[in-house]
Amino acid sequence: MSKSNATNQILEYLKDQNRPYSVIDIFNNLHKEHGKTAVTKALETLVSEGKIKEKTYGKQKIYFIDQNEFQNSKDANLQQMDEEINNINQALKELQQQIKNAENELNTLDKSLTTEAAEVELLALKKELPNLKSRLQTLESNAGRIKPEEKDGLYEARKKSCKEWTKRKCLANDMIDAILEGYPKDKKHLFEEVGIETDGELKVFT
Repeated sequence: MSKSNATNQILEYLKDQNRPYSVIDIFNNLHKEHGKTAVTKALETLVSEGKIKEKTYGKQKIYFIDQNEFQNSKDANLQQMDEEINNINQALKELQQQIKNAENELNTLDKSLTTEAAEVELLALKKELPNLKSRLQTLESNAGRIKPEEKDGLYEARKKSCKEWTKRKCLANDMIDAILEGYPKDKKHLFEEVGIETDGELKVFT
């Protein structure tokens, strides 16, 4: 079929339908009677002749009949079609975003533990649990090995030692004070010269 016949047929089809179509739509709706290249060239010819209009949405071109071809046509019809196309494009973007979100969620699930892996980890923890309980019981039993009477005896012995220590410390301080009355230097020099270490220096507290 000649280029002229393809152009006329496409023009008549667009007039009859009075709706916007892409190249693929026209190619399929005419039952592939004309090749895609022939359809594209026919549409370009009709656009250049001003018989149809062309609009681009993203990467796709839409073709529709010039509404001036219809005596009773109004710009409102064309505006309505533009709004419908915009609504469809918006719905398409929302759907694409939903698909993207679903893919991200699927990737996250793929990276998480599978049911089989989770069961293996749970089994390992169950096997380790008795050992942990046994260690806990051992620690609790060790904490109570010292009998109460033994503990009281230790406290009493410490108390007596601290009392004796305090008594001897007082006697030592009295002797040092007596020596310092005739010593030409201060207490620090005396301690250094004699080699006396205080309980503060040794971090010993009663």
